[in-house]
Amino acid sequence: MSKTKGEDTEIRLDASNAAERRTLLWVLGINFTQVVVAGTVGIVAQSTGLLGAALDNLGDAVVYAVSLYAVGRTVIAKSRAATLSGILLITLAVGLLGEVLRRFFAGAEPLGLAMILTALANAATNLLCLRLLRAHRAHGVHFRASWIFTTNDMLANAGIVLSGALVMLFNSPLPDLLIGLAVAGMVLKGGGDILREAHQATRTAGPRQDEGSA
Repeated sequence: MSKTKGEDTEIRLDASNAAERRTLLWVLGINFTQVVVAGTVGIVAQSTGLLGAALDNLGDAVVYAVSLYAVGRTVIAKSRAATLSGILLITLAVGLLGEVLRRFFAGAEPLGLAMILTALANAATNLLCLRLLRAHRAHGVHFRASWIFTTNDMLANAGIVLSGALVMLFNSPLPDLLIGLAVAGMVLKGGGDILREAHQATRTAGPRQDEGSA
């Protein structure tokens, strides 16, 4: 199997790749913890925003698991993993939109204080993820995907804190529903961003790497 010089560089297993694996394992564990906490509180507190955050973290966790597969492989393999990540994000976004609509018509009484405290805790762990990912941001399309997802999480948590305060101020579920819609929009955008980057990486790699990765 012939390889280009660039492909040899991509698949070489060195200290850098070992560091990437450790980073992904850390952020994978952090995101699964976020899923459990945000999902549980979201159900108890009847918060669409927190359920959206849990779904977003679940998507991130799956993305990191796929990225573990991609580490040390060819550009084509990484691009395929990133494509799967983008499709997953878009699917979760559609599901979140459906949940927002269901709660709009069925009614809900979200607990603003629970939203704020949970979102702040989630934001703190996202800061840790960003710190871990920062050193690897330029190492491949799969890590750029991870960076985009974690950045989106930070924006979503800021919105949940604001909506929780508005829920308490106006005694209305509408701010929570609106942040649910906003999170869905960010998830859709993140999925689209990753699909575009994966497509561009595939085109740049060319057919020789595609044949070599088969």
